[in-house]
Amino acid sequence: MTETIPADSRAWLRRQRSLAEPRVRLVCFPHAGDAPMSYRGWQDRLPADVELSAVCYPGRQNRVNERPIDRMEPLVDHVCRVLVPLADRPLALFGHGMGAVVAYEVAVRLAGQHRISPAALLVSGYTAPHLCADDARRIPLGDRQLAEQAAAENPTLLRFPELMDLAMIALRADHDLLHAYRPASTPPVTAPIVGYRGTDDPRVSHGEMRAWSHVAGSGFELRTFPGGHFHPADAEAALVADIAERLAGGGDTDQVFRGDSPVSSRHE
Repeated sequence: MTETIPADSRAWLRRQRSLAEPRVRLVCFPHAGDAPMSYRGWQDRLPADVELSAVCYPGRQNRVNERPIDRMEPLVDHVCRVLVPLADRPLALFGHGMGAVVAYEVAVRLAGQHRISPAALLVSGYTAPHLCADDARRIPLGDRQLAEQAAAENPTLLRFPELMDLAMIALRADHDLLHAYRPASTPPVTAPIVGYRGTDDPRVSHGEMRAWSHVAGSGFELRTFPGGHFHPADAEAALVADIAERLAGGGDTDQVFRGDSPVSSRHE
């Protein structure tokens, strides 16, 4: 595999359509082992003036010949380099699983180094970043366990060993990235944060999702939808409708939140 990491947006971002003058740009960050194709149905569910981009990490889709990135800092460096030129319009960030903490770190970096404050940070299916600093929280998984996890998520891999081999390369890198992610500090983001959780998610608890309120500088709300860890697929229509409604105000905080309280649980 080559170690060359392209910096242009065509490699890093996948769009179904580019808008000349979008009102809001929604950038989605896939979960561990995943690729932008998980968001292929979202664009048609969003308002016509919201442009959807999904981040393509190295080592998947047409980037399979690139070495995956297994540490948070260089991944965030590359993503921010691509997003800064797109900040002429409000940016909203959505991340599921691993993508949630990547989106958080991107939001922190954009604000701290580039003075760009995302309009909203939408996080799903992963514990709050300050809890990730606890070394006892995660146990490294062996290749066999990772393979079983990949097969459970995508049974097709069992019929195609070559696809399983490719999936394992990306999944191993993502697992290593998460295991090494021990943030020394977790500053609050200026963007409002909305958390999403599947009602039957075995990987992240209700309390772990609510803990995102600790890094919410402009308010926090938690929403739950039917489904397990992969509720964004199980309840895609309802989830995207919720996001679309929040983005209808162009990132205005009053539009992002439905409740009157900075930390609302009325919709859980």
